[in-house]
Amino acid sequence: MEGPLQTFVHVCHENGQWMSQLPEKLWDIPLYNLALPGSHDTMTYCLDKSSAVSGNESKLVKFLNKCLPCIVRPIIMKWSITQVLTVTEQLEAGVRYLDFRIAHKANDPSMNLYFVHMVYTTVTVQDILWQILRWLETHPQEVVIIACRNFDGLTRRLHNHLVACIKEIFQCKLCPRNVVPTLRTMWHLGHQVIVSYEEEVELGKHCELWPPIPYWWGNKTSTRALIRYLERMKRMGRPGKFFVAGINLTENLRYILVHPFGSLKKMTLRSLPCLKIWIKQQYPGPKRKCINIIAGDFIGNNDFVKDVIELNTKINPPLLCQSEVEQIAFNSQLPNL
Repeated sequence: MEGPLQTFVHVCHENGQWMSQLPEKLWDIPLYNLALPGSHDTMTYCLDKSSAVSGNESKLVKFLNKCLPCIVRPIIMKWSITQVLTVTEQLEAGVRYLDFRIAHKANDPSMNLYFVHMVYTTVTVQDILWQILRWLETHPQEVVIIACRNFDGLTRRLHNHLVACIKEIFQCKLCPRNVVPTLRTMWHLGHQVIVSYEEEVELGKHCELWPPIPYWWGNKTSTRALIRYLERMKRMGRPGKFFVAGINLTENLRYILVHPFGSLKKMTLRSLPCLKIWIKQQYPGPKRKCINIIAGDFIGNNDFVKDVIELNTKINPPLLCQSEVEQIAFNSQLPNL
């Protein structure tokens, strides 16, 4: 029997300026060695219920959606929406990593680009980039990482158009990839935006674009299985620069059939208490088992953003991760030989 679910969504405006409020001892640490909250599939709060199914989806999904739209479409929406806060509300809540899945609609003669997660969004990429700029202008010491990935239907011409839009909108706020992105450096240079781009040709042509940011995606329906996956990835060692530990669960067909009245939101909310414990145990930093960006679904529920930000209080340069701290404590208890 299913228990009650927390559905309350709260935007904590106290986190809107959290980077500017970090202690000075953290200003010279690269952002890839800090703990940063992120949102997985950032733009799914505005999926278009009437849009076509994405070109990347399977032929079976497209066929069922075409033949049984009254049944299939509500199911698609229940399992596609991962966020309820708008992008501005997410930034105001403290999110600093945005996961953008960008697409061009099939048979659309225009240059308009949208976001996608099974179906397309109602808003265009360009409109959202302008919204982010307006937010940054009122938060001059905050830095946002935008991951452009999982491109769907973009031709070379559309890639050129997207990069041109990014450069036109953010201009000198874009941080080139040859800069070590510490807060002190970015504040000094006026940079506020780091854009990672999952396409090699454009990456080679523009110094303002950063390489793709690895995303640890567990592809698990169970919270325990997801945590085991994340711990296994930590044992293998973190990447050298930016990376994301995704705490988002992922449904599959079997799970959907077994939970006919379920949704991704219900699935996520049940997992939050265990994931909260896992988050609080993490340490940011350059060491092998340390974390960087932690991204989740429905980030307005519970204290996810606050918990990730507070991990930075564990940093005391030079940083020691938990395993090293425990080893030092153990060694200190040994008798002198």
